[in-house]
Amino acid sequence: MHHYRVFVRPALFCRLLAAIRSLRLFSGALLWPGLVAAQTETVPAAQQVTLSTPGLVEAASIQGADTAWLMVSTALVLLMTLPGIALFYGGMVRRLNVINTMASVVGIAAVVSVLWFGLAYSMAFTPGGAVGTFIGGIDRMGFAGMEFLGAQGRVAVSHIAPHVPESVFAMFQLTFAIITCALVVGALVERMHFGALLLFAGLWLLMVYAPIAHWVWEPGGWLAQMGVLDFAGGSVVHINAGAAALVCAYALGPRAGYGREPFVPFNLGLTMAGTGLLWVGWFGFNAGSALTADGRAGLALLVTHIAAASGALSWMAAEWFARKRASLLGLCSGVVAGLVAITPAAGFVSPRSALLIGIVAGVACYWGATTLKRKLRADDSLDVFGVHGVGGLVGALLTGVLADPAISGVEASFLAQVVGCLAVLTYSLVMTAVVLWITSRFATLRVREGDERAGLDTSLHNEQLGH
Repeated sequence: MHHYRVFVRPALFCRLLAAIRSLRLFSGALLWPGLVAAQTETVPAAQQVTLSTPGLVEAASIQGADTAWLMVSTALVLLMTLPGIALFYGGMVRRLNVINTMASVVGIAAVVSVLWFGLAYSMAFTPGGAVGTFIGGIDRMGFAGMEFLGAQGRVAVSHIAPHVPESVFAMFQLTFAIITCALVVGALVERMHFGALLLFAGLWLLMVYAPIAHWVWEPGGWLAQMGVLDFAGGSVVHINAGAAALVCAYALGPRAGYGREPFVPFNLGLTMAGTGLLWVGWFGFNAGSALTADGRAGLALLVTHIAAASGALSWMAAEWFARKRASLLGLCSGVVAGLVAITPAAGFVSPRSALLIGIVAGVACYWGATTLKRKLRADDSLDVFGVHGVGGLVGALLTGVLADPAISGVEASFLAQVVGCLAVLTYSLVMTAVVLWITSRFATLRVREGDERAGLDTSLHNEQLGH
């Protein structure tokens, strides 16, 4: 077998970026009449509200259509985790660990929800005074001030989305925090203590997710001020979760028998059902991130679907080329790869750019889940880093190349995207290790080998699947 190394000259790399960027011309105003005009939809001037901090506004300024769409999107994103991720992951683990995997997802959803209410939302989405570029304040601890004063005709809103009730905005953002923490489960299934996992998830939410969300999505965050674009979570969700998953896989070590015994998935039918729920729920994930029911939300919905489909076909083609077959698991993984990669770009790119993003993501994530995984020598059980980490990086970087100012209203910077990716990746890697160390001071991370061999369903939960 021959091994080839490819050396990319700077000039060649620049020409490649220019060629990719030129693809935006296919979806410009000449070929897509009316698209640019549709993106300029605005709230009537009489109804516009400008705030620099969360506060109370007249109830009449709340936009009913936007509020309704955000509530629907909230339900769709929660559907991605419960039952989407639970089924997606549950179908891929071995039969003796299905209940534990699903319980882990449900338990994390509960822990994250309570901590979001208590502190994490305020840390992520309020200005933080002197340290506001790095972390938010405590003004919304326990959702303080998040009232609907119906008798006075006033309602609390976030300065980020002053046209919808803050209760809806906070709940929408909660569903993102839930799924990000739940994604990490895929790297540590079948060997981590349930109690230790819940403690880890709570600490990770406060120490890793909330700060990164503040950096990127709070207008005063340092990455936001730098111009980093992340429409719906390529960095905050996927690169972040992928990096954490890799650290967890190294810290816990490989599963007993890994690489020597066949690990047969319990039921790929469940994984397919989970994939379908993720695909549908992702419309709320991406289109909901417009925070309004307008042309950008519609475009985000469209490009999400195109990227998912092209990602599935791209992964299938790569698998066919490498293994001379196509698999259901590969198709499902390709769908998720495309969805992950389009997430940071969804509100900034054209449909044709979305097709390209999905194609690149399918191949890149197939490589990440196979070749790269072997080189890293980490038992990332369900390929969280290979799909979400690699897919998030692909999407975030291509956003810097393909984002169209006619759609987004802003000029993308590839250098800013690189800095954003490196910052999130580095912080998540380091701080996840810190969180695991803290967790290990209070709980045992890994189950005993006998319990692992018996399966966590029985050894941890005293439950088992029916026949």
